[in-house]
Amino acid sequence: MPLFDMAAELAAVRHEIDAAIARVLDSGVLIGGDEVAGFERELAAATGALHAIGTSSGSDALHAIFLALGVTHGDEVVTTPLTFFATAGGAARLGARIVFADVDDASLTLDPRAALAACSARTRAIVPVHLFGHPATLPAAPCAIIEDAAQSLGAVPVHGLAAAVSFFPTKNLGAIGDAGAVLTGDPALAERIALLRTQGARPKYHHVAIGGNFRLDPLHAAVLRAKLPHLAAWNAARRGHAGRYRALFAATRLPPELRLPAPHPAHVYHQFVIRAPRRDALRASLAAAGVGTEIYYPEPLHLQPCFAELGYRAGAFPIAELACREVLALPIHPRLPPDAQAFVVDRIAAFYAA
Repeated sequence: MPLFDMAAELAAVRHEIDAAIARVLDSGVLIGGDEVAGFERELAAATGALHAIGTSSGSDALHAIFLALGVTHGDEVVTTPLTFFATAGGAARLGARIVFADVDDASLTLDPRAALAACSARTRAIVPVHLFGHPATLPAAPCAIIEDAAQSLGAVPVHGLAAAVSFFPTKNLGAIGDAGAVLTGDPALAERIALLRTQGARPKYHHVAIGGNFRLDPLHAAVLRAKLPHLAAWNAARRGHAGRYRALFAATRLPPELRLPAPHPAHVYHQFVIRAPRRDALRASLAAAGVGTEIYYPEPLHLQPCFAELGYRAGAFPIAELACREVLALPIHPRLPPDAQAFVVDRIAAFYAA
């Protein structure tokens, strides 16, 4: 039982994807063009954003936002240590100092009070992460709020200045490779990001800014256009699976230390992450039973070697550090059969009963 069944998801919409790919190949337009523009319009409409700008990945979406804001050496960006590396990496690549703040113990998203306490006169942005699809509480801050929505498409509208979205193949809406987008209600920021993603050139070969190659490919855009109409149903299926997990766990005798994800009505369950005592042994037991799991994330960012110069030590953010020792993602993809969920919970119960 894989953590994510890519083949099953693609098979469900294969005819639509095949038609989309054929449309791109028949057009002969493999960079830019109507497919990208069409997907951007449809994504903006689906999310309620005024502007959607396609990018080459979710990581590049974050980087492009910071680049467009002019984040540079001497600036500070506040974010969570419990997230994928790109959340911090996008600003660090521009020379900004990353300032971490601990997470909320229930949701594992950035604690807004801790984030505000970590701010200084040099803070240019706070980056909350809608971790695992759970909407983060955004702090009321005088600086820019940049939402890392890589795992939460369809959960909440953009409330900050901008949000970065990922279409990595395993995301709730996945491309057939790396792809991403920026969502924003700021027309000037949207125009700036659209400029920077094409080497800062306008018109072609006339460079008014130093940008990069952050473009969304038409092939990915076409596939995403084919899948986008299914996103709401897929998110609803994930919520249904989460409800079933909760019911199954409620009917099972488990150690009180085992914690389920904090509920939230807008949660889209990119991952269903439990916090488990003896996590590594449990994971090994599930693997022996054929159940795929994953650890998001085994090491907090403030303890990563590349951030050693920031001076953080173990114990700086105890909630995030404890979570890294406990979190375990269980299968929850839209095509997951109910009996598979029952098997997962049964195997977990058997492990703790032994």
